[in-house]
Amino acid sequence: MKPLLIVNSISKRFQMTPVVTNVSFEVYPGEIFALLGASGCGKTTTLRLIAGFERADTGNITMNEHLLEDKNTFVPPESREIGFVFQDYALFPHKTVIDNAAFGLSRKIKKNKKHEMALDILERVGIGHLQSRMPHHLSGGEQQRVALARSLVTQPKLLLLDEPFSNLDTGLRQSTREEVRLLLKALDISVVLVTHDQEEALSFAERVAVMNDGIIEQIGTPEEVYKQPKTVYVANFLGKTNIIKTSIENGLAETPLGRIKMDSPNLPQITLSIRPEHIKISKIEKVIENTIIGYISTREFKGHDFTYQVEIDGVNYLVQTDYQHQFQLGDQVSLQPTHAVVIKDSN
Repeated sequence: MKPLLIVNSISKRFQMTPVVTNVSFEVYPGEIFALLGASGCGKTTTLRLIAGFERADTGNITMNEHLLEDKNTFVPPESREIGFVFQDYALFPHKTVIDNAAFGLSRKIKKNKKHEMALDILERVGIGHLQSRMPHHLSGGEQQRVALARSLVTQPKLLLLDEPFSNLDTGLRQSTREEVRLLLKALDISVVLVTHDQEEALSFAERVAVMNDGIIEQIGTPEEVYKQPKTVYVANFLGKTNIIKTSIENGLAETPLGRIKMDSPNLPQITLSIRPEHIKISKIEKVIENTIIGYISTREFKGHDFTYQVEIDGVNYLVQTDYQHQFQLGDQVSLQPTHAVVIKDSN
C-alpha cells in the first residue's frame, strides 16, 4: 500500500532556534498516526507544517503523490485538502453550531445546501440536535464535536488533530476518544494526532512517533514502542521503568535486582529498561545466604494494582503488582526481573 502522506526530512527554526529537525514519517490511507511528546518537543509545529500554516526551512511534504511543499513549491493551506482541529476548537462565538460546521464549505455552494451537508456530519458526530445552539451554550465535549464536524464537512483526505481531548474532563475524555476513534475508522480517514498523553496515543493510534527536542526518537506500533523502546527517553516517557546499567555475559545480565536471562550476545556495557510489571516480588520470611534483600519504602494503591518502591542498597526500584499481592512499608522482599530490553543510552 502506498502512503497517503510523506513527510521527508523537514526542519524548522524560529529565530535561529531549531524546533523541528530532520523529521520524517509516512501515514497510510485510513491510518491513525500519533505524534507523541512532551510540551515544546516540536509536535504541534510539525502538524502546522503539514497543514501549511508554517513553511519548512528544509525538506518536503507530499500527499497523494502530489508535492505540497519543498524549497521551490508551497501549496497554501486551503488547497491542501487537509482538515485541522485546533486544541482550543477555535469556534466562532457569534455563529450557531450549524453555521460553524458549514464554515469551511465553498462560497459557491448555496446556504441551504451548506446546511444540509453540515447537518449530515453533525448527526454523524452525534450533535445534530444542537444545530441551533451557540458555542457558549455547549459543553467542552460538544464544542469538540462541532470543531470535528467543521473539519470533516469538506471531506478532507487527511485530518490533523492537535491535542483534541486535552480540554475535557478525565471521564469524558476517554468516552469521547473512543467514540471519535470509531467515527474516524468508519469514515476511513487518515489522521495525524498530536498529544502529550501516553495513554491517549497508545489507545487511539495504530502507529506512534515519539518526539523529543525536535526529533523523532522512535516510530512503531503502540506495542512496539512500549515493549521495545530504543532509547532511555522513549522508555521513560511511555510509562514508568527502571533504567539499569550493566553487562551481558553468557546470556545473563547481572542487575541489583538479580540475574536476568537475555537473548543478546555478550555486551560489556549496556543499559536495560525493566518495566515495573516485569519484576516478581516475594516477601522474605527467612534470609538465605546471597539473597538480595530489598525493603518496601513506598506503596501506592491504584484500585486494580499497587506500585511499590523497593530500596536496595540505597536505590529505589519500581515494582507493580495486582491488587491481590499486598506488601507493607518496611517489609523485606526479594525481586526477580522477568523481562528486560537493551536500549540506547541517550545520555
